[in-house]
Amino acid sequence: MRNRLKVLRAERDWSQADLGERVGLSRQAINAIERDKYDPSLPVAIRIARLFESTVEEIFLIDEGAC
Repeated sequence: MRNRLKVLRAERDWSQADLGERVGLSRQAINAIERDKYDPSLPVAIRIARLFESTVEEIFLIDEGAC
């Protein structure tokens, strides 16, 4: 699942560690999500979306070919 997390984080000048602290994840977990190596659970995706005042669908882009 692709995502816009890196762009949104950069717009706020946050490091991966900064974002991780805000949503309760490690820097390594944020890195894995940004690199599409890990899909967050729904509760984590919702926390991230709320932090960015956005919807889950606006941040996490489902690859239709994978469904």
